[in-house]
Amino acid sequence: MATPKQASHSTHPAVTEHLSELESTVQSQAIRPTTSRTSIASKQFEEVKVGEPSATSSISDRNGDLEKQAAQTTLAEQTTNDEPPPDPNIVDWDGPGDLANPMNWPEWKKWGNIAILSAITFLTPLASSMFAPGVPRVMDEFNESSDSIATFVVSVYVLGYAIGPLIVAPLSELYGRLWVYHVSNVCYLAFTVGCALATNMNMLIGFRFLAGCFGVAPLTLGGGTIADCMKPDRRGSAMSIWAMGPLLGPVIGPIAGGFLSADVGWRWIFWVIAIAMGVVAVVSLALLQESYAPVLLQRKTERLRKETGNPNLRSKLDQGLPPREVFVRSVVRPSKLMFLSPICALMSFYMAVVYGILYLLFTTFTFVFEGSYGFSESTVGLVYIGIGIGMFLGLFLLGVGSDRLSKHLAAKNNNGVMKPEYRLPPLMYGGPLIPAGLFLYGWTAQYEIQWAVPLLGTLFVGVGLIAAFMCINTYLIDTFTMYAASAMAANTILRSIFGAVFPLFALKMYNALGLGWGNSLIAFISLALCPVPFLFYAYGEKIRTKYAISL
Repeated sequence: MATPKQASHSTHPAVTEHLSELESTVQSQAIRPTTSRTSIASKQFEEVKVGEPSATSSISDRNGDLEKQAAQTTLAEQTTNDEPPPDPNIVDWDGPGDLANPMNWPEWKKWGNIAILSAITFLTPLASSMFAPGVPRVMDEFNESSDSIATFVVSVYVLGYAIGPLIVAPLSELYGRLWVYHVSNVCYLAFTVGCALATNMNMLIGFRFLAGCFGVAPLTLGGGTIADCMKPDRRGSAMSIWAMGPLLGPVIGPIAGGFLSADVGWRWIFWVIAIAMGVVAVVSLALLQESYAPVLLQRKTERLRKETGNPNLRSKLDQGLPPREVFVRSVVRPSKLMFLSPICALMSFYMAVVYGILYLLFTTFTFVFEGSYGFSESTVGLVYIGIGIGMFLGLFLLGVGSDRLSKHLAAKNNNGVMKPEYRLPPLMYGGPLIPAGLFLYGWTAQYEIQWAVPLLGTLFVGVGLIAAFMCINTYLIDTFTMYAASAMAANTILRSIFGAVFPLFALKMYNALGLGWGNSLIAFISLALCPVPFLFYAYGEKIRTKYAISL
């Protein structure tokens, strides 16, 4: 009978053979390009040998250890396959707190960028209506008498707003927002000077149109710039500052334009705008910062390629497409949003109607208050104060309360998680002020009741306008964050078309229907749109999920 020692020696070669087979298996696995897997298997193999106590250990214990080690090796392989190591060629931000990421900029840098952008956004819409009080003088100087020409020379600027976004938005997503701002500022300045030097009506209309095409850049890209650097729970405050330009600019413009036209002539309206834009353009050239994350990461990638000599580095946000295809997709994207996204389509249509009403009022105030109330050329601009006060009031209320209300609704209904739909309640209850104000303005002006009463109606319109503008823009930005510029482009194109077309039929409508029924007609249209924000507040999340589109 064999002793235990003899039995141990007689079976030891089998164990050694089994260990050799395991080592061969591990080495064959090491051929795969996973370093961590190889090191784990090698370490386990060494532990089998180092952990061997003596030749007198039982065969069953050793065989059990070998099976356990083989199982652990297989588990290590499966774990490694499930969680592949990060690609070392992918360029991303240097951690969640990277200051190069616009979301992590210091507060002074964020608000400085927004302040400069707001100044540009104030000046370009200012020119859209600042010229309105000087139209009668222009008509006399160029021997024109058509009412359609009188309104078109004002609204053609807004028509340029409908064309510009088709180029501005794609270029910003390809080359970044900063250089689009700079080039647009210079071109806008040049065409504004052209307006001041125009020698006939055709030249004036042409230069006005081109100025509008380039002046739309801050309106198209501003919301995207805010989305680049402001978190959702703070966008309401930033939007309230930026929104002063598109809404208050057209209100303040006619007040200044009326006095300039009466005192020094209509051409000085354009010279003043050009001087102001020149100053702002220089400031923006010196201080405005790029904020579009894909472009910033692409620049970082190009810098690292030069420093490391590694041509395989690529940005985390790189779509892997040639520039031409990126540009084409960016051109098509606003149309896809407009026609395939119910949210973008309906909200943009709502904003377009509101914007059309705004410019309808701007282009007819001069004729209504000079004709019915006897205001002079220099004082007629003061009638815009009513709608301006309404906008200031709306800005104050929404600027203070928008983010707070959104946070409250998120905490109450969604465990503190923000949803785009929480931006809509101010529009739900502020939107009806637009038709209410139009009814009051139209019928009191029809019967020539003391001028302060119709201006009170325009105040209500102003509050409703700011509610619509801020809530719709912020809702679109929160819904289409990465492609906010494209969503804003779709919105801007449609609203600019309405803003250009509504004034063309305004005077004819008033002549045919009177101020009472004329304003009632557009009031009923705006009233019909009031249920839209209620619809999206209740079903917006489901609609976003059901109609998700590939951008």
